[in-house]
Amino acid sequence: MKIYNVTDPEFIPYGRVLHDAAFGGLIEALASKPMPEDSTIYVPGDPDLEETDEGRYVQDVIFGEIPMQIGYCNGFNTKLNALEYHRCSEINFAQTDAILLLGRQQDITPEMTYDTGKVMAFLVPAGTTVEVYATTLHYAPCVVPGNKGFRVGVILAKGTNYPLQKEHDNTEEDRHLTATNKWLLGHPEGVGEGSPLGLIGRNWDVAAD
Repeated sequence: MKIYNVTDPEFIPYGRVLHDAAFGGLIEALASKPMPEDSTIYVPGDPDLEETDEGRYVQDVIFGEIPMQIGYCNGFNTKLNALEYHRCSEINFAQTDAILLLGRQQDITPEMTYDTGKVMAFLVPAGTTVEVYATTLHYAPCVVPGNKGFRVGVILAKGTNYPLQKEHDNTEEDRHLTATNKWLLGHPEGVGEGSPLGLIGRNWDVAAD
């Protein structure tokens, strides 16, 4: 699998690099957040990040004053496993190098399946912040082979990725809603029992492929 850089033109359909200096303080604060020994953790919202001057600036300026949450995903994941999308952009700020495996929502079939052969891999260098568009399929970052884990901040509209309050079975897409503002297509090799499947093809592994 070829790994592009987020500064390459191939990234343009999926997102953009943000150069606002405000993210420097958030990246520095992320360095103190827990790193699991051999797994991956995700925290939707962390008050230490949200209540910084930089966090308040991001809400006012980057998110246009709508409520948002600042969390993180840290760990050692190397596989695709699933793809998800939201009804809003996601901002990722990287304290370490990390790899994002991305696709396009437009390539999901009416039956809610997606060919993983369309996935592209992008390096997010340490110190870089990117906006991943709402129509971009993504999931947990991957560790760069040889590195000792990754730390990536995650900024989303407030309330995203929390437990649902209702059963969802109205439409084919509705059945893929697995958390608030989170539509998921799982791979048979990478998700837990009961997760909605939809990925067809290779379960990419940046450590092996």
